[in-house]
Amino acid sequence: MSEISFARLSRRWYQRVCAGLLGAALFACGLGASRPAMAEVKVGVSDWPGWVAWYVAEQKGFFKKQGADVKLVWFANYTDSIAALSSGQLDANSQTWSDTLGPLAKGLPLKAVLVNDNSAGNDALVVSAKIKSFADLKGKTVALEQYSVSHFVLVTALARNGLKPSDVKITNLSAGDAAAAFMTGRVDAAVVWNPWIDQITRSGKGRALFTSKDMPGLVPDLLVAQDKAIQGKRKDLVGMIRAWFDTERFIREHPEEAAAIMAKVVSMKPADYKVFLPGTRFFDAATNKLAFDAGQGASLQAVTPTIAAFLLEHKLIDGKPDAARGVDASLLADALK
Repeated sequence: MSEISFARLSRRWYQRVCAGLLGAALFACGLGASRPAMAEVKVGVSDWPGWVAWYVAEQKGFFKKQGADVKLVWFANYTDSIAALSSGQLDANSQTWSDTLGPLAKGLPLKAVLVNDNSAGNDALVVSAKIKSFADLKGKTVALEQYSVSHFVLVTALARNGLKPSDVKITNLSAGDAAAAFMTGRVDAAVVWNPWIDQITRSGKGRALFTSKDMPGLVPDLLVAQDKAIQGKRKDLVGMIRAWFDTERFIREHPEEAAAIMAKVVSMKPADYKVFLPGTRFFDAATNKLAFDAGQGASLQAVTPTIAAFLLEHKLIDGKPDAARGVDASLLADALK
């Protein structure tokens, strides 16, 4: 996503998770040792469409409209934001569910309170013309960033099509290098994210065989809050959730203006930033209700075993997280009253 350590950005789960768990040791770094002022909710934001969208809420006055006193804190390095939340320097943070499972496994008092979006095409397994199906992928070389979301996408795609990771040859490259290796014909396939997917598709050198749109619920991007913030700043967090629904509607109804606001935050041209929007499924009130309903197949709790299994297999987290302790649907319920 622009180098979305998923640059979400270099999207390295192992790097993100480790940074989050080391948060306490980094307490004096980044934002400084002072605690957030009680008069506002301090929220970390990094470079991913579902999170950059918070600046739409800020600029269009949705926070003020909903009575939410919010201060957005920009993190050029996504992993630093995880550390800041885990160490209590933030009230809430924009982070993935996968990056929340590690801290939850450690017993940190964090709760997912809102789903901003799911990746729905912004991550993809791209293949050359000679690969017509997954059967043709067997024995081929796939470039990707090991232990990242890209790796998870590949493992999921293979499993759903009767293959194992050992059926392909994985080459560990950064997303940009993986895209370059694919474009020059040095590898048969690659798992990358936008804007590389768009560039590869438009070049005619490859197509998407499987995307994050094919794995609903498994790549969720969230607003995660400290328990103490939920208790002490509940009114502002509820207002923030209501402001998100205004934001989702604005992006849907005014995509050009929304893209212009978001592009400016990350120093991109609006036309270039628009490539991210189709592959980002922004969640409204209805989809949030489903995401927090444990009985739904794509809910946060339902997808946790699949995500946790990947993280545990690669030793990216210690122990099995209790997903039920990591979600709080009550703020959403209050926001919808």
